[in-house]
Amino acid sequence: MTEPADEHPLPPSVARVLSTFRALGREEKMQTLLHYAKRLEPVPERFLALDRAEFTVPECQTRVDLFPELRDGKLYFYADVNTRQSPTVAAFLAILFSAINGHPPETTLGIPSDFVRHMMEGIGLAGREAGLNAMVTRIKRHARAALEHSAAPHHDPT
Repeated sequence: MTEPADEHPLPPSVARVLSTFRALGREEKMQTLLHYAKRLEPVPERFLALDRAEFTVPECQTRVDLFPELRDGKLYFYADVNTRQSPTVAAFLAILFSAINGHPPETTLGIPSDFVRHMMEGIGLAGREAGLNAMVTRIKRHARAALEHSAAPHHDPT
């Protein structure tokens, strides 16, 4: 069974994604991935001028830049990836973002360590798992930093 990451419980939005993918056969999973590949939101303009070095996931076979944003206590992630070159990566991120965007950092931290394996199980894309796991690790690192930032005392300079 899927174990929640760290000490965070499995968030309902992540549980729904895992439940849906467990119920699908290989062909259904492939069709769902193709569908989601087209749904990855473009990166907002405000991120395009940033130095991408700190946002690139070097473990991926294809270049992927992950941009986190914390707004009103909720996390949002955006990815710059060539959807035509890497539709599986784009689909995976679109599905993952649909489960975690607009939620507090704890939702992201609740992604179980075997999330990628369950998502990609039975579709013959094991070669992508290392990069996909690296993306999840990076996303969770951003969530931990956001949680620490929101817990830190803030000084009012006035």
